[in-house]
Amino acid sequence: MGRRHLRPTTLARVTDEPATDNPFLIASDLPYELPPFARIRTEHFRPGFEAGMAEQLAEVDVIAHRDVAPTFDNTIGALERSGRTLDRVRRVFWCLTSADTTPELQEIKAEYAPKLAAHADAITLDRDLFARIDELHAHLDDLDLDDESRKLVERYHLDFVRAGAGLGEADADRLRELNAELATLGAEFSQRLLAAAKGGAVHVTDAAELDGLTGDAVGAAAEAARQRGLDGYLIELVLPTHQPVLESLRNRRLRRRVLEASLGRGSDPETDTADVVRRVVAARARRAALLGYRTHSDYVLADRTAGSNARLDETLQQLIPPALANARRDQLRLAEALVADTGEQDFGAHDWAYFAARVDAGDSAPDVAEVRPYLELTRTLEEGVFVAAELVYGLTFRRRDDLTGYNSEVVVYEVFDADDSPLGLFLADFYTRPGKQGGAWMESLVTQNRLLDQRPVVVNNLNLAKPPAGQPTLLSTDEIRTLFHEFGHALHGLLSSVTYPRLAGTAVSKDFVEYPSQVNEMWANDAEVVSRYARHVETGQPLPEDLLAALSAEGGSDQARETVSFLAATWLDLAWHRLTETEVEEAAGDIDAFEARALGEVGLDVAAIPPRYRSRYFNHIFSSGYAAGYYSYIWSEILDADTVEWFTEHRDELRAAGDEFRAALLSRGGSGDEMGFFEAFRGRAPRIEPLLRRRGLLSS
Repeated sequence: MGRRHLRPTTLARVTDEPATDNPFLIASDLPYELPPFARIRTEHFRPGFEAGMAEQLAEVDVIAHRDVAPTFDNTIGALERSGRTLDRVRRVFWCLTSADTTPELQEIKAEYAPKLAAHADAITLDRDLFARIDELHAHLDDLDLDDESRKLVERYHLDFVRAGAGLGEADADRLRELNAELATLGAEFSQRLLAAAKGGAVHVTDAAELDGLTGDAVGAAAEAARQRGLDGYLIELVLPTHQPVLESLRNRRLRRRVLEASLGRGSDPETDTADVVRRVVAARARRAALLGYRTHSDYVLADRTAGSNARLDETLQQLIPPALANARRDQLRLAEALVADTGEQDFGAHDWAYFAARVDAGDSAPDVAEVRPYLELTRTLEEGVFVAAELVYGLTFRRRDDLTGYNSEVVVYEVFDADDSPLGLFLADFYTRPGKQGGAWMESLVTQNRLLDQRPVVVNNLNLAKPPAGQPTLLSTDEIRTLFHEFGHALHGLLSSVTYPRLAGTAVSKDFVEYPSQVNEMWANDAEVVSRYARHVETGQPLPEDLLAALSAEGGSDQARETVSFLAATWLDLAWHRLTETEVEEAAGDIDAFEARALGEVGLDVAAIPPRYRSRYFNHIFSSGYAAGYYSYIWSEILDADTVEWFTEHRDELRAAGDEFRAALLSRGGSGDEMGFFEAFRGRAPRIEPLLRRRGLLSS
């Protein structure tokens, strides 16, 4: 299929070399404007931020005070072209503080978070600037704009209104204070959580306790301990409550220790996040009231495809009762398995995943651990994830060892379109390290747009345990799914084809952005794709037929746990952000009591299934922009499940189907009404039945 030869290499980190000029002050001369990480040093950020903010404020001042009537180009277009220096600094900075931070960078983050919030307010609360935008918006039908330009005017106007452009001066000052406070608190939450995750890692000195883990997993735990200067083994925590090792560890006491460490993050005196949670919720409630909304959730949902709390609740209530019924049924079976195995009757959350894997597998079914030697990281990426992108969209990838990432572990690939034209860059950063936040995510270092003639540079981050030198990185089935998921976000950025930066790639509604990434998970189990990547790490033999079922398993009893756990976290998020200004103080006094009360109201207080995130380590909602929006994953999954059925129907004409999906959705970013894009693509509104079918909820 014309694929390019991909060969492994190691990139050297040279970011400590001296530089006489600040590299942020001019556009990068590297391919695709890849940031020149080899020349970027910590001392460049403060002057880069200062220069970038000053430059953009000067540009905005000119736009706001032109002595000619506003036009699309001299106002909206000019705003899109403004702030280029700040954009370069900010994108690199947020990338590093998420993936490769240092105490010095964290100090700058704490210092500049409120400054950047104030900078944003200086623009959105500029009365003269808003007057020009408002005039254009009022006469939108007279401007003779194409659909994307019209959407951009509407987007700017809505952004400014929702940012408080219509407030009086006293209220605007109060809003500035709240925004600065929230920026500071978000930075503080992420710093404490990073320290809590590091401190919460579980130290094991007796190898016998690790019985059940695969050899490579034990090796990774030994390597993690070695890097911390410890003897024995270290089980590092991933961001969600559920830790993957709970599926395999036979030692019940150690399973309990791991889960308790996970649930306890953010409650240690040195890293306690409770006070930050309280202050964030209170500040958001006050800001929502100031902007004319009853709660922060009302404020958020007014600019989401869900539209309102009432519509969202209607959807959630189609999921919660059957999910709970499945969970109750499965818990009884798993508790019986515990008794049969140990004679003990105190079935707990630390037992669920372990016994689910065994009860669902049965005596003759393959063990998921047997699949692991067939799932090596580089091959899965290059012959799985990339092959799927080629089969569906015609893309090909070439490793660029001449281009340097921000860490020696980052690998750079150049991406080519179906006609062999250059499309962009993809950076892969897959290993955990002390300066990296937990979880998995995608971000853009450069966004595609025709206005500035820029092509995309996107990054995928995972947090895989790094094996000892010379040993392969083997993946779990869940890590395979995450790899394909995050690349779905990358495709959303890479395949963007819009004119304006504000509307590019993943710049869509928060409850729509997970949709393309979740669709991409389907290729992890596609027979043709699996045949390419699932090969034994030593022999190269393909995955045997009898193990294919283990790779493609839908989850069984663990599906019930995952669904209830997710819904519980979703409800906690909504419960916090549906508090009015007057309700916050009383509700937030005792965080544990609040969680118990909120979950109990809807029956999601299942002791054996803790929420996917508890409040003290809920990074999505207290530091990462998903406040009152964690529901987005399952909301997007409604669209995803519907689309997967469409792709299944069109499997025999896959390239044509891929081009259709790309043209209808992936390429369009936020350039129009996202649900309108979906309905035009499917020829109807989305249906929830495919999701209920996928999660085993129809029969319940």
